[in-house]
Amino acid sequence: MIRSTFTLQRNLSVLQKKQENTSANVANVNTYGYKTQQIVQKTDPEYQLHNYTNGPENNKRHNIGGFIFGNKVDEIVKDMSSGTFKSTNKKSDHAILGEGYFNVQLPTGETGYTKNGHFQVNENNHLVTQEGYVVLSQAGNPIDVREENPQFRLTRFNDQGDLLALGETVFTATTPGVTDTESKVRSSMLEGSNVNIVDEMTTLMDTARQFEINQKALHTSDEIIRKLTNEIGRGY
Repeated sequence: MIRSTFTLQRNLSVLQKKQENTSANVANVNTYGYKTQQIVQKTDPEYQLHNYTNGPENNKRHNIGGFIFGNKVDEIVKDMSSGTFKSTNKKSDHAILGEGYFNVQLPTGETGYTKNGHFQVNENNHLVTQEGYVVLSQAGNPIDVREENPQFRLTRFNDQGDLLALGETVFTATTPGVTDTESKVRSSMLEGSNVNIVDEMTTLMDTARQFEINQKALHTSDEIIRKLTNEIGRGY
């Protein structure tokens, strides 16, 4: 029964992470350039259990069978597909039509990548992200908002799954990308998040039901342990 408590505790831990992930997706449904993410869980390998209760003297090996100790988080997968596009009245807003990412200068000196073109203007009239990261031109310089046709540096990646999230909409790359000359940038337009709110609410309700099932199983396990320790022991 102690093993069952351990297994249920691990299941509840996975469910908590799934609930936190779903809540983050829902909270960013209106965040421009946000990419939804899903938690993939993995079942532990099966272990063969045994004891020594076989034979006339209860001292021979008895194979009980297989037991799985629970589930765990295997990986977090981001859906890098495009969100919906909408027109705006701001000249500083930009959207990428294609697979490219805007390049931004991070405080560490590294290059960051984002689909969130909801840019701001700093005191130098340069386009910056909402975090304050300077947006880079093809020449690697800051982009002046007063330019009529700014030339953004765009990068695309063969495997977008290699991108690492830095905040909600900015990424760093573990594998270098290549210069993107095919994607087009449109001003006064923004790419929204790709969160499907119906799917997220369905996932949230399913997670809540799984919480309830595991809590009931945990209560049953606790009751059996209580009987073993408080009632059966009285006969000896």
